[in-house]
Amino acid sequence: MLKTSQSLRAIRLQLHNTSSHWQRQQARMKHHLMIGTWTPPGAIFTVAFDDEKLSLELVKRTEIPKDEPISWMTFSHDRKTIYGAGMKKWNSFNVNSPTDIVHHSSHPMGGHPKANDADTKTRAIFVLAANKPPYNVYGNPFYDFAGYGNVFSVDDKGGLKENVQNYPYQDNTAIHGMVFDKDEEYLYSADMWANKVWTHKKDATTGQLTLVSSVDAPASNDHPRWVELSADSRTLYALMESGNRLCTYTIDPSTHEPIYNNDSYPLIPPGHGELYPKMYRSDVVFTSSSGKYLFATARSNSPKLTGYIAAFKLGEGGKIERQICLNPTPTSGGHSNAVSPCPWSDEWIAMCDDEVGFVEIYRWKDEFLGRVARLDIKEPGFGMNAIWYD
Repeated sequence: MLKTSQSLRAIRLQLHNTSSHWQRQQARMKHHLMIGTWTPPGAIFTVAFDDEKLSLELVKRTEIPKDEPISWMTFSHDRKTIYGAGMKKWNSFNVNSPTDIVHHSSHPMGGHPKANDADTKTRAIFVLAANKPPYNVYGNPFYDFAGYGNVFSVDDKGGLKENVQNYPYQDNTAIHGMVFDKDEEYLYSADMWANKVWTHKKDATTGQLTLVSSVDAPASNDHPRWVELSADSRTLYALMESGNRLCTYTIDPSTHEPIYNNDSYPLIPPGHGELYPKMYRSDVVFTSSSGKYLFATARSNSPKLTGYIAAFKLGEGGKIERQICLNPTPTSGGHSNAVSPCPWSDEWIAMCDDEVGFVEIYRWKDEFLGRVARLDIKEPGFGMNAIWYD
């Protein structure tokens, strides 16, 4: 009987060790990320990050329509489709594997009739995919004639199908970032040129939008560029491109409108704005996978000055407890300096640059940020935003 018990314990220990080894192997693997470019020729670059060897390598350059370089891309809810903001087009691509990406369709911008003219500056700039049915895709034109948001339906493979709505903002609008609340009932938009944050309600059946309200930014020179929400959607974070600060808003539980908290945090070192007038422009803000941290970046307009990355600790209801760091980035960031936290782990963060053309991976550990890998890719305009595939 004793020998039998010892044998059973040995088997259980062996099974436990095998399971633990399998979990460690699953936790450490190669992760694939896709990245686009600011300028032609259009291409999607697939890179692999090995989180054990701490290495980055280019595994595939996928050619796409040459006049449709993707300045911002995102995945569908199931990561089987990429949606892109491609100059004068919205485009979509079926993702069969990290190295098998196939162009599905391209559609012109909706809204103002002059938006698609070759002699206007208007370009597709940001795209957001719904995570709930009917899985519509929401796009923002930018620069001139950008007073409408575009809503697209998708087909059974997830590709862009039809422009089903062009909802109005206002004539001088320039939306650069949007975010849905956790239930995908309300959409918040950061409007740089009109200096506002907009709130729209989404119809659960059609996915189309109706206006709730808009609120002016706290200062006339703020110019909201990006918005993010806490995990529980109680706090909205608005990144101000010209104000170079992060402002926090409470979401009213009855109206769902953002109310400014008179609370802001610097995204460049204090005093730098006065030392270098109009030299900095803040970029993006995203929460970590757990919702416990928030990361935001700023760019400079000169290769002689670096951009910055900031990290914040979030508490109950998404309240910012403290600003942890404000670290210089390797370059100005160019058009990018876009930070992309890993969707399923707080440990890894990707950041892109298009001044030099690179992607870097940072490790977030014990509230310290350390660069662990870098890959330079010398292609025109490389390094907009990175999206994590696996």
